Amino acid sequence: MRAAMPLALGVLAFLVAAPVALADPISPVGRWKTVDDSTKKDRSFVVIVEVGGELEGTIEKLIVEPGEDPTPKCDKCEGSRKDKPVVGMKFLWGLKKDKDRWGGGRILDPENGKIYKSWVRVIDGGRKLEVRGFIGVSALGRTQIWHKAD
Repeated sequence: MRAAMPLALGVLAFLVAAPVALADPISPVGRWKTVDDSTKKDRSFVVIVEVGGELEGTIEKLIVEPGEDPTPKCDKCEGSRKDKPVVGMKFLWGLKKDKDRWGGGRILDPENGKIYKSWVRVIDGGRKLEVRGFIGVSALGRTQIWHKAD
């Protein structure tokens, strides 16, 4: 009986841990700090959620420099986003899981009002998010690296 106890505990531990091991521990869902392409300074905090199997991102907070408008509006946006506050705006949508990344979605650049095709990939053990926006094919675009926010 004593020999069977460690085996039973081992099997029980495996059954409890198996679903955790199979779950995706690295996900783009969460809070991220974005970085400005030109200045390389922190620019904003965004929150990414999964809704119906697709990722959506919202601008939570801007990091503004002295003299900048702390509550900018998307004056270059078109449609329903035109002249709406940037903070609280959904700027990322429609990304679906595809192997090691999420793609097929769109991303809005509130500074120029343009919408680009997009994909994201979690890197560096979940501490960074590679974000690509592009026109047409992925080679015609730019990549940013965002950092996981605590």
